[in-house]
Amino acid sequence: MTYSGQVTVGGPADVHELKDLMITKIAVGPMDNNAYLLRCRATDEQLLIDAANDAETLIGMIGDDGIASVVTTHQHGDHWQALAAVVEATGARTYAGRDDADGIPVPTEVLLDDGDTVRVGRVELTARHLVGHTPGSIALVYDDPHGHPHVFTGDCLFPGGPGRTTRPQDFKSLMEGLEARIFSLPDETWIYPGHGNDTTLGAERPQIAAWWERGW
Repeated sequence: MTYSGQVTVGGPADVHELKDLMITKIAVGPMDNNAYLLRCRATDEQLLIDAANDAETLIGMIGDDGIASVVTTHQHGDHWQALAAVVEATGARTYAGRDDADGIPVPTEVLLDDGDTVRVGRVELTARHLVGHTPGSIALVYDDPHGHPHVFTGDCLFPGGPGRTTRPQDFKSLMEGLEARIFSLPDETWIYPGHGNDTTLGAERPQIAAWWERGW
């Protein structure tokens, strides 16, 4: 089956099958948030990225195998509405960026800094700290040894531009972080954002100069 990354609230999930990792994407809640379930194909261990909303749907997607961990990409409320219920149901360990953890009402057990490793089974993800949308936003990079990288960007990068910022210095910080830590990856890199459709770095890279010019 071909993965499109196009999901709608109330609709079915879409599954991206890689050699070592299965990525299930689903849309939940009134702000059309994306949640991503990662499953190591060697061990069947699972990790959830953003328990954003609709705990019943997320727990159903997780299934009887449960999850070992849940990563919250940033502190904005639409990304953790179901976190407490999911953690209570699964006992999952909680991860978030160090500088955003105080803004998440469920205690964060593992504070992430830039370059830290997050594991799901035998698969390793690298945390990238991006400052601007929030102080402690975290993107997760899976550098697939059998193909191109895959990056879960939260609200830091979407098709058509970076995430929302409210001050020029925040925009500058986010853009500099994206260029240094995300756009340093190859064009084939697949981007999984916190809302909406997926994209690739190759599709977005030609627009960087225009983003700088418009300032948002």
